[in-house]
Order: sequence, then structure tokens, then C-alpha cells
Amino acid sequence: MCGVTGFLAPSRLPAPLQQVARRMADTLAHRGPDESGLWVDEANGVALAHRRLSILELSPAGSQPMISASGRYVVSFNGEIYNHLALREELAAAGAAPRWRGHADTETLLAGFEAWGIEATLKKSVGMFAIAAWDRTARVLTLARDRMGEKPLYYGRAREALVFASELKALRAFPGFEARIERRALALFMRHNYVPAPWTIYENVWKLPPGSYVEFAVPAAAQAPVTAYWSLQAAAQCGLRDPFAGSAEEAVDELERLLRRSIAGQMVADVPVGAFLSGGIDSSTVVALMQAQSARPVKTFTIGFREDEYNEARHARAVARHLGTDHTELTLTPREAMDVVPQLPRLYDEPFADSSQLPTHLVARLARRQVTVSLSGDGGDELFGGYNRYFWTMTLWRRVGRLPRPVRRAAAALMTGISPAGWNRMFALAGPLLPRRLRYANPGDKLHKLAGLVAAEGPEAIYLRLVSHWEDPARLVLGAEEPPTPVTDAAAWLACAEFEHRMMYLDGLTYLPDDILVKVDRAAMAVSLETRVPLLDHRVVEFAWRLPLSMKTRAGEGKWLLRRLLDRHVPRALVARPKMGFGVPIDHWLRGPLRDWAEALLAEERLRREGFLDPAPVRERWRQHLSGRRNWQYPLWDVLMFQAWLEHQGA
Repeated sequence: MCGVTGFLAPSRLPAPLQQVARRMADTLAHRGPDESGLWVDEANGVALAHRRLSILELSPAGSQPMISASGRYVVSFNGEIYNHLALREELAAAGAAPRWRGHADTETLLAGFEAWGIEATLKKSVGMFAIAAWDRTARVLTLARDRMGEKPLYYGRAREALVFASELKALRAFPGFEARIERRALALFMRHNYVPAPWTIYENVWKLPPGSYVEFAVPAAAQAPVTAYWSLQAAAQCGLRDPFAGSAEEAVDELERLLRRSIAGQMVADVPVGAFLSGGIDSSTVVALMQAQSARPVKTFTIGFREDEYNEARHARAVARHLGTDHTELTLTPREAMDVVPQLPRLYDEPFADSSQLPTHLVARLARRQVTVSLSGDGGDELFGGYNRYFWTMTLWRRVGRLPRPVRRAAAALMTGISPAGWNRMFALAGPLLPRRLRYANPGDKLHKLAGLVAAEGPEAIYLRLVSHWEDPARLVLGAEEPPTPVTDAAAWLACAEFEHRMMYLDGLTYLPDDILVKVDRAAMAVSLETRVPLLDHRVVEFAWRLPLSMKTRAGEGKWLLRRLLDRHVPRALVARPKMGFGVPIDHWLRGPLRDWAEALLAEERLRREGFLDPAPVRERWRQHLSGRRNWQYPLWDVLMFQAWLEHQGA
């Protein structure tokens, strides 16, 4: 894994191009601690810079920026091309293979660019990547990103120059970059707890969407159109037109074949490889298939918490013992986890408020002590129907949608009349009498969330509330209008019969790349750990979209097909439990050890002075949260992460 950055500057800079590019690259040293590289074309005002984390081809033959055999292309590349050896065979068969200098996948990419062109090479490549390629003949800079958005790539304007980088901090190092906050993006952040692509927190800076590329010719004076070479929408529509017609057993066979191939390719490295293991369905499936293809115990890593309702470590331990992995577990104290909180604005570089960022960073730090690459189970929920909302939404609507609205409002008032802690105590007493599928972690929070849904006007409104933290963020963010996104614009929704599939599509389009993958990338790269996500191999994604809904959600249970696959490797009893997620007890910490820190950031005078947020709704939710009457941990964490980021920006 690496960091890429650079610029295309048509006018003279206040410092030499090499000096500017080096300063930008140095901000990404954590992404590439092993080596730095630089390539400059003074005549065209072009600079490509690179920070390298050596994974494949550890020799200088893998150094970047790298020049193609003919000298036409120069590339700075972050990621891995898992099928690059197969691409080399294809190039050789066509008589287009150069005299290879080493076995780096970067060299394979460049040979593909020369033989097939950039777009065709992207379509042939299986992997995760962010690419900056300069065509010295055509004088065109191409920026490209992998299909599912595993690797980040930002680009934008700094006066007359085009600038790009793996992280925003590199853009801020460019002379003349104006870090003006985009209030529309801030409104989006308050709804989603992340800034969705193509927006960023800064004006005139964008995220390149997954599965796309953009070209800038000299002089790069205007915003260029973004071209999609692959899209989730096309994959989903194709799958719905050509559904899988085999039996359930045949579907399990095909999924296992695809995942084994994906995992085998992602286990290839010239450095130690391991895996995150939570003991849940997704990570257990990945680890089981890794161990089935490994001659030695796979190194697995788990973070545990002392709070039982958040602790999955014992489940991971049981799965690791059954599979025979070399397992490492660390139980965190609240103090150890909270020590990471001040680092979050630096790690995430723009406001980001998924609180599982804390344990994700800590498990990455744990893994980095032994390995340089770690596989994860992310993506299973969005592809195979794992989130509770996929069966809650329609179940709820079928049961309450026909009731008069006053009745639904009265039911909501009844549910919120008891605090979350009160409901938790009641469910704890009734626990032995409840069926296993109703034994949720933190039932009080879930009932309060449910109360906000029963008065909704339809499943679309229920889904929107489930994925919204602040429901009217334009009223919270002063001077902002909330722009439409695929989630809020019904015209962008996938046209399919099952509403559950529409939700999975929207989550795969937005929540997965802009929250889950951002969280994992920044948490791991902060400690120079490469993460790989086998479930997001695009061939697995396309197969998942061919499956009928009945192979994803069934009888109130998500990930039905993945569970059948895991049954072949791990006893059901080791993984059969309600979904927990990878959370931390933010609600308790805000009332306890984080209270003073939060109070300082949420002070009314401070909010008024900064001028971004209306203090009234923030202070009201803070009071209700401290009293225990409501659990507002998620919207409050959004505000706190913005405030902490804003403070960091001013430092």
C-alpha cells in the first residue's frame, strides 16, 4: 500500500516543483514508510510523487513513480493488481510483453497501458487501486480508482493548478491551497456521519467516484468529465436481468469457488499476511478460506472490550481455536481506546464519525506488530443482506403501515417514555424467555430508534431515517443547503421489485465506499498496514447481485448464503448470535470519562463564535443525553468529530 500525490500546474509556482511535490509526499509518509520517489516534467508543470509501503517486489525494481518500457507513461500507483501475473501471460501471448525488470504489478499496469490503453487495462485489472498516470506523448494526466472504492483519491483546484492525492493533507501542503469549508458537504456529513462522494469538506475539491477515471490535458484549466469504466448500478441491473438459476447448494459452491479464488490472489505478498477476525460471519468466512489454502496457521487479530455488550473477542477466540489459526487478542480498557480520540482528526483528515473507527485503528495497530498485510471481511453486509434494516424496514412497514398515524404516534411516545437503560434492564430480566433472534445487544437503543420509525409514511422514509443521524442537517448547519445524493434522491434508486435490494444497492453505492472502506483504509494506513477485502472482488460482487433475495435474507436472518458456506467450515454454534457490529460504548463514555472533552467542544459560546452550527439543537441533545433520557451518541459524535477536526485544522 502506498500514498500518491502530485499536480499539474500551468503557471510558475513560488518554489521548485520538486520541493513542492516532496513536501506533499512527506505528509503521506505513514502510507509509505519504506521509500519515497519523485518524477517531474518542468516544461509541462507536472509532478508525480510517491510514498511506498513495499508489499510486492521489495527491490528497487518496484520503486515509483515508474516509467513504462517505451518511456511514454509515468505512473504513481497505490494498491494491488491481484491478477497481474495473468495479465503478463496475456501480454506475452499477444507479443506485447516488454523485457520485465522485476515482478511488480506496477510494471504490469504500465505494459497494459502501452498495449491496450488505460481504460481497457482498468477493465482487465482485478484489484484495488488509485492511479495517477501521465501520458508524455498526449500530455494527459489520468486519475483512476478501483471499482468498489477501496483506495482513496482526491483531486481539486489550488488557484490555477490541478492537485491530487491519496489524502487531503497532501493537498493542504500545496502552495496557495485554500482550505475553505464547503457547508453543503458539512450538511451531508451531519446526515450520514461521513462526507459522501464526490463531495469533500473543502470547496473545489472532490473525491473520484469508485469505478471511474478522469483525464486532464495540458493546460488543465477546467473541470473534466468523470468516466465510469465499471459501475455498481450496471452490475446490479445486469444481475437482476440475468438472475442465478441454480439450486441453493450450487449457489454455495459457486460462492466458495469465487471467494477461494479471490482470497488466494489476495494472500500473495512478499511480506507477512494476516487477517482481522471478529468471530462474525464475514470475517470467519474469510479466515476459514484462508486457512483452508494455507500450509501454516494464519495470523488472526481481535480487539476485545471489558463491556460484555460490545465484546466479540470470546467468539473470535472460539472460531480461531476451531480453525487452528495463530490468534492474537487484546482486551482494551476504556482509557486505551479513548487515548485514540485526539488522534482521529489527523487520521481521517476530514470529518468522519463512525465510532467503530476507534477499535478498527486499534486492531490494525495490533496486527501491524506481526504482519504488513491484513485481510478483512468488509462488504458482506451490503452484498448478502446483513444489516438489520434489510428485514426490519419491510417487516415494520407491513405491520404498522396500515395503522392510523395517531396510533403510530402514540406507540412511539410509549416507547420513548422509558429510557434506553430502563428498556435494557427489562429485556435483561426477560432474556431467558425470549427467542434467540430477539436477544439483541442494547435493546433500549433499538426501541428508541424504532419509535422514530413507526410514524413514517413508507419504507423509503423508514430507510432514510435509519441511515440519517441529523434528519434535517440544513437547519443545523448555518447557511447550508443539503445537496441531493443517491440516498435522498429517489430518482437515483435502483429499479427492482424488492425494496430490500434497493437498500443494499444504496448502501453499496454510498455507505460502503464512503464510510466502511474509508474507516478501514485510514485506520490501517495510519500504522502502515495494508488491508485487503476479498468479498469486494468485483466478480464476487457481480455474482451476489445475480442471487435472489431469498438467498440473502430469510426468516428474519441476513447473509443466508454466506452462513451456508461458513457451515462447511465452522460449526453453526460458534457464530450463531445476534449481529453486534464493531462498536464502542460512546454513549457511556460521553456521560463519563469523555464528558469534559465533549463539553468543551460543545460549549454554546464556542459554537456561536465558530459560526458553522446552530447551538440550540446541539445543546438540547447534549442535555438529554447527559440526563440519560435519550441516547444521542451518534448525532453528538458527528458534531464532536467535526468540532475536533475544526480545532485540529486551526492548530
